[in-house]
Amino acid sequence: MLVSGMYSLKYINIAMVTILKNVTNIMTAIGELYIFRKRQNQKVWTAMFLMIISAISGGITDLTFDTLGYGWQVTNCVLTASYSLTLRRIMDEAKKLTRSGSLNEASMVLLNNLLSLPFGAVLIFLFGEWAYVVNADVIKLPMFWVVATASGLLGLAISFTSMWFLHQTGPTTYSLVGSLNKIPLSIAGIFLFKVPLSPPNLFSILFGLFAGVFFARAKMS
Repeated sequence: MLVSGMYSLKYINIAMVTILKNVTNIMTAIGELYIFRKRQNQKVWTAMFLMIISAISGGITDLTFDTLGYGWQVTNCVLTASYSLTLRRIMDEAKKLTRSGSLNEASMVLLNNLLSLPFGAVLIFLFGEWAYVVNADVIKLPMFWVVATASGLLGLAISFTSMWFLHQTGPTTYSLVGSLNKIPLSIAGIFLFKVPLSPPNLFSILFGLFAGVFFARAKMS
């Protein structure tokens, strides 16, 4: 999930990545329907239809369209939806198999990160990242370690809050609330990286953001 997200950002601008992430909500809702037998109301399905329209129109009007980047982003959507659905399923199973009746957020974060270490190690050596990092001049800068440490702490905080939120709600609600951060993220990405936009593409991005907000309101109602 993390690797595909990084590669998609390499080829696609941030605004389009955030809009295409709406597809994750659709996949998660469909997965919840078949796995947890949880049905969504008509407003939610309408919002998801609007998300599909915005994603298609955004891709057609994207001035920096890249087939490989879009492929990575679709892969990321599938993996992200699978991650949230699987995690919720594990939490439900833990209630039946543990003495306390549940796994708390600290336990889930610990297990989640420990299980990811072997895969991370394989990728590091497979792509020669270790040799690159050791010889990079940037690791000699104190500010690099300050920023890297801050990034790690923020990532840990995201893990804890994500586990708690998913435990309290469900995969679809987890996905849709995450979609609300697309608004400031898209606007910041457009201005910070000076993304080339056409009026139709800008309209598609705004339409996708509106669909995300409508989706959140539909779920909350």
